Amino acid sequence: MRGAQHALPNRLKAAVMMMVFGPELSSKVMQFLDEEQVEQITVEIARLDRITPAMRTQVIQEFHHMAIAQDYIAEGGVEHARKLLEAAFGQKRASGMIDRVNRTLQVVPFDFLRRSDPSQLASFLQEEHPQTIALILAYIPANLAAQSLSQLPTDLRGEVAERIALLDRTPPDVIREVEKVLEKKFSSIAQGEMMSAGGVKALVDLLNRVDRTTEGTILESLNTSNPDLAQEVMNMLFIFEDIVQLDDRAVQQILREVEVKELAVALKGTPEEVQEKIYSNMSERASQMVKEDMEFMGPVKISTVHEAQQKIVAVIRRLEEAGEISMGRGEEEILV
Repeated sequence: MRGAQHALPNRLKAAVMMMVFGPELSSKVMQFLDEEQVEQITVEIARLDRITPAMRTQVIQEFHHMAIAQDYIAEGGVEHARKLLEAAFGQKRASGMIDRVNRTLQVVPFDFLRRSDPSQLASFLQEEHPQTIALILAYIPANLAAQSLSQLPTDLRGEVAERIALLDRTPPDVIREVEKVLEKKFSSIAQGEMMSAGGVKALVDLLNRVDRTTEGTILESLNTSNPDLAQEVMNMLFIFEDIVQLDDRAVQQILREVEVKELAVALKGTPEEVQEKIYSNMSERASQMVKEDMEFMGPVKISTVHEAQQKIVAVIRRLEEAGEISMGRGEEEILV
């Protein structure tokens, strides 16, 4: 049984703890998580059929040990915590607990910006050099980076987007220097190693989260300054209408994680082929419910439609990242 316990993924452990906490306490805990983390844990909770007593006990014990380890570290540092834990749990278990706590306590570059307001952050960043802005946006959470990028001046977005895509590896001393210039705390950078951030995928991740107007402006600017890079980005970029390119099994899996009302809004004004792709992968009763919702909701703002579509695209990307579906685009596919 011990082998199975160690095989539990962290998302599942978090879901189990949320169910142990109960709705009231879990809702308070989730306020300290970012949107992506909440979505991941919620999906795991939805997938859980039941929790075995052994699973619950194992997760609670690990959570308790991690909490103890963090308290010890806070009181007297890592070595102090190691000695106390070794005395309590033995050298092998203590070592594993310390390693896990160290990983959870590790601060990433620009971590102090994680809870910034996007508008304030954009206002703050627009005075910086585009390369500096690109570096910061490449490290902070994608949702925050996307919102901040959307609120930068139009003429600056394209240049910053291009620099994000061209980023590869940044020396730690450069990151530290940027943090000094910004008069903020240093973020711990692991042992002087080069850290990866940016690249075409990072830009695609951002564009999949911004609104259509911002996306179009950035791609237009990118196409002017670097056509080859723009084409590479467009080949990777997935938009809602691209759902017609997915196989039926993938579409069915996506629809299982999307609410009917959200889907009805996302389908408003979409091409007939997109709607047919969706309906053909639903039961007759479910497709009828979507059609009725679309009819009864009346006119909907295009921004509301795009927001619903982006949420579904986020589900698609999450499923692809988990290896549950594939949304690869062919070379002849174009951005609609």
